[in-house]
Amino acid sequence: MAFIEEQAESDTNRLLLDAARYPEIDIPFVVDQILSRKKIREKLPSWYANKALVFPTSLAAEQCSSERTALYKQRLIRPGEHVCDLTGGLGVDTFAFSRKARQVTYIERFERYADTARTNFQTLGSANITVMQGDGTELVSSLVGIDTFYLDPARRGEGNKRVFALSDCEPDLTLLLPRLFERAPRVIVKISPMADIDHTLTLLPDTTEVHVVAVRNECKELLFVMERSMKRKEVPIVCAHLKSGNDEDCFVFTTSEERTIVPVYAQKPENYLYEPNASLLKAGAFKLLTERYPVRKIQVNSHLYTSNRLILDFPGRIFCVEAVLPFSSSLAKRIAKEIPQANITVRNFPLSAEALRIKTRIKDGGNTYLFATTLSDGERVLIQTKKG
Repeated sequence: MAFIEEQAESDTNRLLLDAARYPEIDIPFVVDQILSRKKIREKLPSWYANKALVFPTSLAAEQCSSERTALYKQRLIRPGEHVCDLTGGLGVDTFAFSRKARQVTYIERFERYADTARTNFQTLGSANITVMQGDGTELVSSLVGIDTFYLDPARRGEGNKRVFALSDCEPDLTLLLPRLFERAPRVIVKISPMADIDHTLTLLPDTTEVHVVAVRNECKELLFVMERSMKRKEVPIVCAHLKSGNDEDCFVFTTSEERTIVPVYAQKPENYLYEPNASLLKAGAFKLLTERYPVRKIQVNSHLYTSNRLILDFPGRIFCVEAVLPFSSSLAKRIAKEIPQANITVRNFPLSAEALRIKTRIKDGGNTYLFATTLSDGERVLIQTKKG
């Protein structure tokens, strides 16, 4: 471990080329540890601080849950349960579960991952985790006393191509679910944040809750909580935005609520502009925001909101409107003289952010935020703002 720390900032490619200089040291292993620690520095701070932990591959460190999302999933576990993590991987979620559950069974098909997890759990002082190496779909039938199954199906297909459909993931939950419910009353599954929530609900009719988890305004996880023979007509969707520190926003709704709302629209942007956080945008809670908060929607498809009075508890980013600029070719040619640098966001606009940046020659960054959007009367505009 001392050698790994000494080489922490070294060029890993150079280390591999110079491996012959260190005949007594497993250089590929050292490189994996260095790369892994770089990947977890921000998302697993307590694991990064523990120099005794090891990592089976840098890919495992790249694909694992973050500490914050693992702790969020821990909330879904009931105290005193026996939880089985069918897709153990690095073991971040398993470890989080072990801090609340009575017993956790970790299953991983790759021997190297399972061996590493067993060592790490001992290092972390978790005495209530049982490690099993093998195919979880085959081991299910031998498990007894499980209260909740958790799984994170692999979402990469042939040629390392990302897949989103449940049936394309490994294991295929739609086929495995009946067997899981024979062994436990509850199943929690993490699926691709790109998946369609409504469509997935039709595939998983036993769903009792959906959790859309965003971290620092990036949608990270979709979690479906299912209970055996518990078919709800209305499934609550929990939009959780984990912000900096321990701060977070939480917005709960049902799709029928969203469908029945008649939103309030603004004729033009007012003093403040609001952009919903990533969990709300993913979940599709668009019209409801005008009922729960005193804001008006810019346009049916723009998903931006406005008000004359500052609404501090709005679940998203808040901006002060400085100007509303009707978009035209002439504006695009001259705007860089007035606004040489800005952060550009596009909502319901014919150009992408990159294409608009090229067209206007506005450099990225700075304290100005430009929103390219369409108003309720169909006019296309650039809304010039500053952070609220």
